[in-house]
Amino acid sequence: MSHTQKIAAGAAFPAVAVPRLGGGEIAPAAMQGWRLLVVYRGRHCPVCKPYLGTLEAAAPAFAEAGVQVMAVSADPAGKAAADVAEFGWTFPVGHDLSVEQMQALGLYVSDPRSAQETDRPFAEPGLFLVNPDGRVQVVAISNAPWARPDLAAIARGVKRIQEMNYPIRGTHG
Repeated sequence: MSHTQKIAAGAAFPAVAVPRLGGGEIAPAAMQGWRLLVVYRGRHCPVCKPYLGTLEAAAPAFAEAGVQVMAVSADPAGKAAADVAEFGWTFPVGHDLSVEQMQALGLYVSDPRSAQETDRPFAEPGLFLVNPDGRVQVVAISNAPWARPDLAAIARGVKRIQEMNYPIRGTHG
């Protein structure tokens, strides 16, 4: 039984950094401004590709709101690069997310059903909208690949947060 703690709304985003395809790293806690981190299951997940395609389509709306978008998984660089090449994602993609990092993010972690699926434990979906103060404004984690937030609604929501100075919700106890 796992005792992973979920990230509280309003908490400081953890100092998790992973290698970025093309060089450098993805480290949302060290970034400035609004940022959206999408954690996906990996190349083996047929549900992830259309979801990240939706992220690609929503990228202009996020950019208009000043939100930097990025996606990470436990996949090694080769698998992540194959997905980027196949699907043409232009947002930053990180790889080699460790189980310890998954736990720090409060994600559900699954073991592969077979070596054909993948060769390592992987994170179930997660989405984190981090505000300019480095605090988690919106957190959505799931234990199933088909239960994920509507990215267009998140893009609209961040604009509303900014326009209305909307508070971080869900911080009571």
